[in-house]
Amino acid sequence: MSSDKPLTIRLPESELEILKAYCRQESRTQTEVIREYIRNLKKKINRTQDN
Repeated sequence: MSSDKPLTIRLPESELEILKAYCRQESRTQTEVIREYIRNLKKKINRTQDN
């Protein structure tokens, strides 16, 4: 059983097109790109808490 939770977001068409273009360029899924961004946010949080 997966512990992944679904997430629904609303984006303006222009931002969705940017995401899609990036995913095509990098041959990655939208989920992969968004997960990577969230992981990078976690690193930023950890750095802030260390200061």
